[in-house]
Amino acid sequence: MGRLKRAIWAGVDLLLPPRCAACGTIVDAQGSFCAPCFAALPFITAPMCVSCGLPFETPQPEGAQCAACLASPPRFTARAALAYDGPAREVVLRLKHGDRPHLAGDMAAHLRRAAGELPGDALIVPVPLHRWRLWKRGYNQAAELAKALAAATDRPLLVDALVRRRATASSQGLNPSQRRRNLAGAIAVRTAARPLIAGRCIVLVDDVLTTGATADACARALLRAKADAVRLLTLARVVRPGSAGHIAS
Repeated sequence: MGRLKRAIWAGVDLLLPPRCAACGTIVDAQGSFCAPCFAALPFITAPMCVSCGLPFETPQPEGAQCAACLASPPRFTARAALAYDGPAREVVLRLKHGDRPHLAGDMAAHLRRAAGELPGDALIVPVPLHRWRLWKRGYNQAAELAKALAAATDRPLLVDALVRRRATASSQGLNPSQRRRNLAGAIAVRTAARPLIAGRCIVLVDDVLTTGATADACARALLRAKADAVRLLTLARVVRPGSAGHIAS
């Protein structure tokens, strides 16, 4: 059913004028935003935490970390193109739940900007979906974003490097410790992928960074498989009130 719906949407998109990626208003080019939505996009720019990419409210010295990363350093570094708010939230929801996987390609330029300079040995890997959720949705939005990033940066993509060994409960409403328990042992590196991962910088791609529990589970598995480092890249990230400062709109 999901594939049929996407085919119908693809046909509609071909027949109708291009529309804003966030609100659906008619625009000049496919994948662009209308003027009001673009003006409201919450871009994340420096200064930010060197570890998790959280934007700081005031200028900070180079290499500064946020309080959370100082207290408990993450296994990965993270960057996000946008704060999960306003038009950015609408794009993520349409990509994830609206049967619009083509929006991932439309967001490639924003992902590339947030990624910065990638090392020559970078390997792009998406956060996996469990097979039942993948069957129900018809696509993995993280994999679609990873494909767009690979095309934009000319870096190799290993779309099935990670696997969810068991279905996990929805993380909505769970606190960070509950999310970690929910994901314990759920994500692993496929045996065939281990030789390709060892010694390389892995660019882990997802749609939204919330608490970091999913990324942590993925990073743990990748580092156990001898990855040299893990960089998380998301289209958006949650920035809670009071923690954000340098978000440009």
